[in-house]
Amino acid sequence: MFIDIDVSQQKKYNQNAYGDYFVSKRFPETGRLLAVLSDGLGSGIKANILACMTATMLLKFMEEGTSIKKSCETIMNSLPVCQVRKISYSTFSALDCDEFGNAKIVEEGNPQFLWVRNGKILEPDFEVLTSKEFPNRHMHIYHLKLQTNDRLIFCSDGVTQSALGSKNLRLGLRREGLIEIVKNELSKEPDISSSNLAKRIVKQAILNEPDRLPKDDVSAVCVYYREPRNSVVFTGPPYHQEKDSFYAKALMDFKGKKAIAGGTTANLISRELNIPIRTSVNLNMGKLPAISYMDGIDLVTEGILTLTKTCEYLDTDEFQNDAAGELANFMKDTDCITFMVGAKLNQAHYDPNLPIEIEIRKNIIKKLSDILQNKYFKKVNVQYM
Repeated sequence: MFIDIDVSQQKKYNQNAYGDYFVSKRFPETGRLLAVLSDGLGSGIKANILACMTATMLLKFMEEGTSIKKSCETIMNSLPVCQVRKISYSTFSALDCDEFGNAKIVEEGNPQFLWVRNGKILEPDFEVLTSKEFPNRHMHIYHLKLQTNDRLIFCSDGVTQSALGSKNLRLGLRREGLIEIVKNELSKEPDISSSNLAKRIVKQAILNEPDRLPKDDVSAVCVYYREPRNSVVFTGPPYHQEKDSFYAKALMDFKGKKAIAGGTTANLISRELNIPIRTSVNLNMGKLPAISYMDGIDLVTEGILTLTKTCEYLDTDEFQNDAAGELANFMKDTDCITFMVGAKLNQAHYDPNLPIEIEIRKNIIKKLSDILQNKYFKKVNVQYM
């Protein structure tokens, strides 16, 4: 199974920093995923620092091999108490899961997560661990076995307490209101992505406010266990020309969406498989060369220029209606991306008249891989040919 995870956040009205902090890390070689959502005391810069410190320390403990229970217990016993409000400097939800459906969850102070299966909310058993240093702090520890299409929803109290004291929601949205939002969205779109579901939860929480302004930091993290959506990007001719046919066939036999980045590469595939290339007549593709078409291939673009711009778009999360925007969306819409990267040098890449930001293909793929893994939580595999 693939773990589709994403977060949506909104700052408290009139604040310049997020008081909630989310961090995660994926380990492709083992299929493990770690994630932490922390809610700092108050709002603004102070809350941001407290939440960031809690989340990053907790993730680091788990990453280095400390069990999630021990890691969270250490954090719970270490967080100081605000001398004015007499409550903890931050609260948190921590997740340690893998692609086989094994999940461990620890919550301290945050609203209880939702576990959704077939449109129903499951209520798992849990263990309660009380802090030895602060008797009013309690950790809830869960051990779950997830199935395909199961979902987990975590949030800060900015969601469950939205519209608190208002005429329609005097006690706030609460957990019951969050459940209603989630069920409603899933009934309309059963296969909704984690990204879109998280955005809609945050949007609805803010819309509950009478003046449509968030009175607290609002965060929602969604996890979706599903079958992976695979894609491949073939770019650059193979180092050994005698293997062109082998790699061309491997591309066409790939189970998933297919893209080619590079005119020379596209001509290679066309030649080896006897598939003609049709050039686009769309003249509104910005400064980049237009996309082309080949039967059996979902997207065909130019190479280095387009890959460089795609890297820029993904880094800023701002796309334009051009070939790089098409390629960026192609990558965002899949979960597991394989780059088939040819190692044969193209002398055109060393033309001193070309812009200085154009880099060797391998370096661009390395940047793309880092962005896709760290920012978009994708699984990336790079295969050099």
